[in-house]
Amino acid sequence: MRSLLQQKLSRAAALHPANAAPARAYSEELPAAAEELARMVAANPCRNGHGEYLAVRRWFDGHESPQEGSPLTAALGRLLTDVPREALDPDQWLFLDTETTGLAGGSGTYAFLVGLAWWDAGGLEVEQLFLRDYSEEHAVLEALAARMGERRVLVTFNGRSFDWPLLETRYRMTRRIAAAAPAAHLDLLHPARQLWRLKLGSVRLMELERQVLGAIDWQRDGDIPGALIPQAYFAYLRGGGPEALSQVFRHNQMDLRGLAALAARVLRMLSDPDAACEDALELYGLSRLEERRGCGQLARRLYERALAAGLPEQADRAARRELARLAKREQDFSRATELWEDILGETRDGLDAYEQLAMYYEHRAGAPERALELTRQALEALRAAWQCGNVPPAAYRRLRARLLRRLERLERRAAPGASGANLFASAAGRRASKTSPVLNARSG
Repeated sequence: MRSLLQQKLSRAAALHPANAAPARAYSEELPAAAEELARMVAANPCRNGHGEYLAVRRWFDGHESPQEGSPLTAALGRLLTDVPREALDPDQWLFLDTETTGLAGGSGTYAFLVGLAWWDAGGLEVEQLFLRDYSEEHAVLEALAARMGERRVLVTFNGRSFDWPLLETRYRMTRRIAAAAPAAHLDLLHPARQLWRLKLGSVRLMELERQVLGAIDWQRDGDIPGALIPQAYFAYLRGGGPEALSQVFRHNQMDLRGLAALAARVLRMLSDPDAACEDALELYGLSRLEERRGCGQLARRLYERALAAGLPEQADRAARRELARLAKREQDFSRATELWEDILGETRDGLDAYEQLAMYYEHRAGAPERALELTRQALEALRAAWQCGNVPPAAYRRLRARLLRRLERLERRAAPGASGANLFASAAGRRASKTSPVLNARSG
């Protein structure tokens, strides 16, 4: 972390951009509203090797960056895998959000406003790079490359699918400016879906601001709808007034502030889940996120907390299924069988529980009679689920084929004349020959 003096100097420098162009009369080649727009949004003309562009710099209080330490480093390591260690420093993070001339992307779409932000001096520094005209695109792209060279971890919201591919396309089309490839790209849309989709349904950034972030000090009242943003820029280029476009600058600033607040929230949850999470569905979402990142023991503890907090029925069944799978992986068959017994039924989770229990009693517990009984029950439950339309055709065929093979094998063992002792011996031999003590979910 930098010293307080360095932070204050950085804050002062932000108020007077080093690359600000000398004051001059606006060119007649620019749209008529360019000068008025600059006054409305407090922007300065800036210049680099590819020409001029318009830049806005603002610093926002109330955005504390996460504190460095081992819990934060571990949390970042789970979010950003296979990256250089310096990428695990939040001071290397660069938040990015673009406003474009279209939502479909493609070579004909311009990013006319590139919003950037980073944690600095106890708050959030926001810089917006604006194309007063299409001719200023190269200058904006060069300025963006310079910023990305300073902070090498890109943080976006759906930017992996839209913002960054669009910018890479614009860089390639210049044939002269190289994109500064990030050392890591963290797209917060994906962890947000895992954490809050079940709770909220929608994980749009504005919805997360209202229902997850809570303590933010800005409001979206009067915000311009995203679908109208391209129209606002086109109207400006055709000589219209700058009022609507000034709202686009504010919209972009709020998106960047929401993105930074969301990043801090996710990091707090991952760094200290016991303190940061109380809601059952939020705990369930965090369990899934940790499990997908290979933290099985932590995920198992969080699943248990989510169940104890009281989940809705569908989420409760899914959580028990996932928790049983983790318990089985750790050879805690007592807990796994208890969970499977809880969710037996005609749902997807219940059908899986029948099959898992049959596998356990046949291969692990040495009770083929119980395995045979469960397999027959599973086929009945599968038939009922099929008749009610609760299972897709392909899944129905796959599961039915597996269950019929198991049924045939178990009935053959149970037939008169079959030697129970030999059957148990062969089962024991198979268990001893396995290289892993944990049965594969598809075995048997």
